[in-house]
Amino acid sequence: MAWRRAVFTLFAVAAGTNVPTPLLLVYQERLGLSAEVLTALFGCYAAGLVPALFLAGPLSDRLGRRRVALPGVVLAGLASLAFAAAGGSLVLLFTARFLQGVVSGVVFSVASAWVAELSAASGGGAGGRRAAVAMTAGFSLGPLTSGLLGQFAPAPTALPYLLHTVLVGVGLALAVRLPETVVLRPGRRRDDGGPAVPLLPPGSLGLAATVLAPVAVCVYAFPSSVVSAVPLFGELPAGGVAVTGVLAGVTLGAGTLVAGLQRRLGSWTAVTGAALGAVGYAAAALFVATGAWPWLLAAAPLLGSGGGCAWRPGSRSPAGWPRPPGGAS
Repeated sequence: MAWRRAVFTLFAVAAGTNVPTPLLLVYQERLGLSAEVLTALFGCYAAGLVPALFLAGPLSDRLGRRRVALPGVVLAGLASLAFAAAGGSLVLLFTARFLQGVVSGVVFSVASAWVAELSAASGGGAGGRRAAVAMTAGFSLGPLTSGLLGQFAPAPTALPYLLHTVLVGVGLALAVRLPETVVLRPGRRRDDGGPAVPLLPPGSLGLAATVLAPVAVCVYAFPSSVVSAVPLFGELPAGGVAVTGVLAGVTLGAGTLVAGLQRRLGSWTAVTGAALGAVGYAAAALFVATGAWPWLLAAAPLLGSGGGCAWRPGSRSPAGWPRPPGGAS
């Protein structure tokens, strides 16, 4: 089925987003970088991700999924090659990380819509669930693999990225065979038969700023803290690179596992996520203050689960809001 190929491509790109995370400790040791510089290196990903998320979806509504997603997949592979070639160049590391954010924003928004449209025959929101599973599986397996390779394999700052480049190449080979799902007319946007609907309906800005935006931040802030900043400011047990990779896998995997609870929690999903994140931050703070690594083991699933609970309410419009036209907008 075509949607399976799209899901694999989405997984392949997502797997690369956190490959650098466990390797931050390697860069810290080899380049003598401060924890603040490494945190900035991790965080510059968001500077590329956020604008790409906003721009790529509407662009693919006009140009088609293939013409936007496929170049993004190619650039995902090039970003990993840039990391592999960076060596001791801090400028190239920052450039590669920023590019990784851009291509992730492009592929995540457009390929998710592509998966949903290719899954239309399955109904019941199957496409959205498939896209979410593909991304979260990539988010968790990518750093787990790179952490183990970075600790025990040769060329720790090159091999994980080269393997990811191969994975992206397979995803690209599968994606080029996917059919276009956007019906285009010359000189016009996609033929969706309806007037444009604003992303934020009139009068909803206050709700978005006070409710939706803070919850959306939690989606990334909770897990990012424990997989990037906390290991840099605290003292990990022996084998820190592998431990960081396992922590990232556990953290992001926990976010996937709690997805099934969201229907049961209903309107309490965001509240539950915020509470889990608050407890997770407390555990992380105790780890940094005491150096007792069991606190970090507790913080990882708590912050991952908090981010996972925030995913649905923080990434979708509140009930009753009209959806914008086009699958990726």
